[in-house]
Amino acid sequence: MTKYCLAVSSRPILRLQFIGCGKMGEAMLAGLVASEWADYREIAVAERLAERRRELSQMYPDVLVATTPQRGADAVLAVKPNDASEALAALKGKGISRVLSVVAGVTVASLEAGLAEEARVLRCMPNTPALVGFGASALAKGTLATAEDLSWAEGILQSVGIVRVVEESQLDAVTGLSGSGPAYVFLLAEALTAAGVSEGLSPQVADALVRQTIRGAGEMLAAGGRPPGELRADVTSRGGTTAAGIAVLDREGFSRSVAEAVAAATRRSVELGAPGSA
Repeated sequence: MTKYCLAVSSRPILRLQFIGCGKMGEAMLAGLVASEWADYREIAVAERLAERRRELSQMYPDVLVATTPQRGADAVLAVKPNDASEALAALKGKGISRVLSVVAGVTVASLEAGLAEEARVLRCMPNTPALVGFGASALAKGTLATAEDLSWAEGILQSVGIVRVVEESQLDAVTGLSGSGPAYVFLLAEALTAAGVSEGLSPQVADALVRQTIRGAGEMLAAGGRPPGELRADVTSRGGTTAAGIAVLDREGFSRSVAEAVAAATRRSVELGAPGSA
């Protein structure tokens, strides 16, 4: 690969670099600046795709964009799983102290082996609402990572939402729950919209009502800290319309289907993280 050179003589010291910068990496980059964790001039990106480098340079002119990692700066590994080995090889020998990986399915053991234990490793599972600042991330530390490293990684992830510390063995369950969870909510939105149309609403009205309903319900969940069951009970009057609808969902096994969906996604996460998986 041809090295992409930029003049850096007047730049401040780099605080962080992104190795790969797709949608999730870009969301984190923007979140770090919005939360004042860093300035754009303190962040670098190593991106192998020329078209993506051009896009990033145009959108974030103060960010150092190159084809290869910078020496010494902490790193967020945000490449596709199939590109992880190549990215780890590029990081070796760069004097990097710690790496936070958002790469799905690549274990701490694989990350540490790929870096030859030159850097302390942390692994996380964010989800797509991080793109709008409402991410739900889980974080696990590697064998060499310290409490200070954990705090550093938490600060990065908090810039795009909430973060909870878990054991690495629990990240597959996190993937099945919050990693895949947004798709379950979007599927519910599709089904509600279609149901509204079938009951005589226009597609535009049904769509607007469903979007606001899900947004409002989410805000109620986030705001008060009350259990979901209590909030559901508030809406469900005995013998009322909501009770009639929930009776159908119970009869059709709604809760069981959700549990089975999370379990299936968790199992698939385990399979994808197994050695030799595609």
